[in-house]
Amino acid sequence: MENEDFKLQETGINPVATASDKSDVYFSNVENEEKITTDTPSTSSAVVKKPPKKKAKGVAGTYMFFIVVIAISMVISIYAVLCMNDALAITKTSINVTINISEPIDNISDAVDLLADNGLIKCKNFCKLFAKFRESQVGPNYRNGVRYDDKTYEPGVYYLNAKMGLEGMLQTLQGNATTAETVHLTFPEGYTIPEIVDRLVANEVCDKAALLKVIESTDFSYSLVNGLEASENVPYRLEGYLFPDTYDFYVGESASSVVKKFLANGDAKVTEKYRKRAEKLGYTLPEIITIASIIQMEAGSTEQMKEISAVIHNRLSDKTNYPYLQCDATADYIKNKVAPALSSTQAHTADYYLNFYSSDMTSTVVGLPAGPICNPGVDAIKAALYPADSDAYFFFHDNKGNLYTAKNNTEFKQKVEAYAPYLLH
Repeated sequence: MENEDFKLQETGINPVATASDKSDVYFSNVENEEKITTDTPSTSSAVVKKPPKKKAKGVAGTYMFFIVVIAISMVISIYAVLCMNDALAITKTSINVTINISEPIDNISDAVDLLADNGLIKCKNFCKLFAKFRESQVGPNYRNGVRYDDKTYEPGVYYLNAKMGLEGMLQTLQGNATTAETVHLTFPEGYTIPEIVDRLVANEVCDKAALLKVIESTDFSYSLVNGLEASENVPYRLEGYLFPDTYDFYVGESASSVVKKFLANGDAKVTEKYRKRAEKLGYTLPEIITIASIIQMEAGSTEQMKEISAVIHNRLSDKTNYPYLQCDATADYIKNKVAPALSSTQAHTADYYLNFYSSDMTSTVVGLPAGPICNPGVDAIKAALYPADSDAYFFFHDNKGNLYTAKNNTEFKQKVEAYAPYLLH
């Protein structure tokens, strides 16, 4: 028995001390015990449930990360779309916005700020970068064939819409056309502003409303019109100063650029010699232009201009005996040129303007009308400055266009009876 007990102990099996009633076997080896303990599920629930909680927290964090990334990507995408839309006008509307520049703008950054302030672009910082980049790529700026190394945006009234795109709007503010297509237009002596505007609009040079706005309110540095302000009694402020000639215009050119061409030409043609002559005669330059406009409309030819000028000057010098010019052309200007062009939204009617232009015996206009009645040419301006040496106070034409002058009313009636009796009836 002792030997048997010894053998049992040698095998590591202790049936007395460790065996249960159900004859379970327990391995006393320490190493084996640790393995068995590790493989056996624990009765503690807390230890078993911790790993799943850590996994759920990690998944939620991952989801949140992706949501944030997607949100940021969407914001960047929307901003990118807005930026490109500002630059390229992909989905912009063509609603016109009126911009009035009162002082020159000499840099792109301020010009872009102006567009943003008027709601034409949304991403102005991007647009500034884009415009400067394009400027560096394009090189020198050319306007009407002349090179400009700086970017200048001149005073004036501009009609813009976001559909032009950033570059198109900036070019318009510089007086540049959005296309290279040009038109060659002639404006005869005696054309009025309504006629000039209609011809420009018909040839798609620029917008009618923009032209009229510039003519009425934009200040120009040209000496011919320097300080010339709008008047309630004058239908068109620059009537008389859009010099008749032949011009080349861009299709889609800005209204300010178009008007400048007329004024620059007139400023060059009306020399300092003419200005000094006006002073010597005792007239202002606007008064000489008004006299020239009447001569332009009353004369049947260049040869008749100085004779008609003499009659006008003689009457203006003797307002006591001849207070009225009695020239039909002044009232005809309002009735035939201004009246058809007036819109229902304008402040005054043709009848209102007649009070300041009609120069017949029944009018209240003593001397010259409120302003020029057309845009006279050089010959009419010269005639206004250098009238014929004549003491005539009357003139008229027969139905063949021949001119007759008279020194007094008696001689006038006699000549009318002899050469144009139909004028008496």
